[in-house]
Formats: sequence, C-alpha cells, structure tokens
Amino acid sequence: MIQIGKKLSELRIAKGLSQPELAEKLTALGIPTKGQKVSKWETDYSVPNAYQFLGVCNILDVRDVLEIFEIKENPISQLDKIGRQKADEYIDLLILSGRYKKKATNVIPFTRQIKLFDIPVSAGTGQFLDSDTYEIIDVGNEVPENADFGLRISGNSMEPEYIDGQIVWVHQQDVLNDGEIGIFGYDNSAYCKKLSLTTAGTKLISLNSAYSPIEIQKNSVLHVFGKVVGKKGAYKLAEI
Repeated sequence: MIQIGKKLSELRIAKGLSQPELAEKLTALGIPTKGQKVSKWETDYSVPNAYQFLGVCNILDVRDVLEIFEIKENPISQLDKIGRQKADEYIDLLILSGRYKKKATNVIPFTRQIKLFDIPVSAGTGQFLDSDTYEIIDVGNEVPENADFGLRISGNSMEPEYIDGQIVWVHQQDVLNDGEIGIFGYDNSAYCKKLSLTTAGTKLISLNSAYSPIEIQKNSVLHVFGKVVGKKGAYKLAEI
C-alpha cells in the first residue's frame, strides 16, 4: 500500500495548493485544520481522521480512493482518455435508461439523548452539572460525538461566533488550555468565555470587544465545566 502522506503531498502540489491553503479549505468545510497538521500528514508523522481524509479527497478531486492510494485497481484505469470518455458515456446511458437505478435504502437515523442546560444558572458552588436545570433532548449526527451536553447561551458577549439563545455543544472536562473556549463557573454565575492564562493572571475573555475581561481574583475558585466543541447550526469539529 502506498504511503498516504506521500500521495497526499503529490495530489496537493498537482492541485496547486500550499499546505496552509489546503488547511483553509478544510476549515471552510467545517473541519478546523492548521497548516502544521497538513505537514504532519504528508510526512507520515500522523494520519488524518476519517472526516479530514474525506475532506481532503473532496478538495483534491480524488475520484477513486482505492485506486489512487493503490489499494485496489479500478479496471477503468487501464483505459486511455478516449476509452474513459466512452465508459463515462455508457454509464450516463445506463442511468438515463432508469433500468439500473440503485434502490434507495431505508437508513435509520442515529440518535442519542443529551442534557441541554441554560447558562443563566447559579454555578458558584461547582454543582452546575449535577443540578436539575436541564432538559433531555434527542440529537443526531449533527452533534459532535465528543459532546457530553448542550448549553443555551444568553446575551451577546460572545458574538459574532455565538449568538444569544444559540446552543453550544460541550465536552465535559475540568482543565482547559490558554485560548480555548469553554463553560465556566465563577462568582455564582456561569459563563461561556475564552480562557486567558498568563503570568499576569487568569481571565475570562468575551469575543465581543464591548465587554471587558473578567479577572479571576487570587484565592478565588474558577470551575471549569467543559470545552465548547461545536454549536447548533454549524457542525464544528474540534481539531484533533
């Protein structure tokens, strides 16, 4: 089997794209990616996950994945350009005839239940996730698999990324890195904010510049409930 990284690099170069440009196109498809990640794929330091790989194939116009990556040869690959055109023409005729149309399959939608909280709740005690201020909702593949609960935000402090009343999907965890957006409990309030960790101190940052940062006072307790991994209306995967 051919090295995936080497072939991805060849296809990208043939398409006239740089690594950052490919990353930007993936991000535009809703698959957040950085140029450094593409570089790691092409050097076989790491491999793309299924969503990333399919996104790359879509951008690079990979028509037959099995053949391109030398997993299984497609008989059409033995034909020259004219032969391939005739094969495509014959396929079009078969489709137009209607006699060989593939039968539709009944796909049972995947659903699961998840807790949906409202953000204007008392969270200072750190018992936010153990409270009964939530409803159980059914969700499907539109919600990231790593989301543990949903939360309806209030106000415009996180605009334009998150708007008043919008649901965000959250992966439950008690530690976040600098610059990550999460759900926090501080001073008897719950917040959806961007975390800032510097030598000067810890702050919760609003994306809306009209709001001042919330400075976490020394000896105060900041509860971290989870990391925002998506939002309703725009399936947004956390970068792996």
